[in-house]
Amino acid sequence: MSVLMRCSEITKRPVVTMDGEDIAQVKDVVYGADGGEVAGFTLAGRGMLAGPLDRSVVWNSVAALGADAIMIADEDALTPMEDLLGTTSSRQGSGRDVLGAEVLTDTGTALGEVVDVIVEVDTENRCCDVVGYEIVSSEALGHKGTKVLIPLPDTLSASGDHLLVPADATAFVRDDLAGFGAAVDAFREQLKGHH
Repeated sequence: MSVLMRCSEITKRPVVTMDGEDIAQVKDVVYGADGGEVAGFTLAGRGMLAGPLDRSVVWNSVAALGADAIMIADEDALTPMEDLLGTTSSRQGSGRDVLGAEVLTDTGTALGEVVDVIVEVDTENRCCDVVGYEIVSSEALGHKGTKVLIPLPDTLSASGDHLLVPADATAFVRDDLAGFGAAVDAFREQLKGHH
């Protein structure tokens, strides 16, 4: 079974152990070197005055990622921050923070600005992949200024301050998460047909 989530919904979510101990909260989502999957999470302490922690959670240590919390086996699942950041290119994917980046098609059409990242949490296969962006759309999508979801291919590409998507992705834009998973699957199937 898989569930789609906005990364902004994951930040500040509590990190709890299987024994129910509330040990931290998510500070940042950290993407893998290619930006295509979640590598783990940086952490902050719990409470109003708590700051960043020097420990992190790598994705392989996550027992469950649900609507209310991230569950790990116990505090031994926490790793030094360097262990997580040393295996990735950045905290927000593809070498830099993608929030605020402009999304362009491979034919040069500006589609809008990234305001969130959409991930698919697959509980069966224990993976968490980046499947799309939430963007504030440009006139090119016919929804200028509204938030829409655009699917991504299996691999991401970036050029300078721009994120590139195949022009075909525009046919699979959706305005909510309800039908977005099917749109991502259909888009990726169509891409496979072109190769």
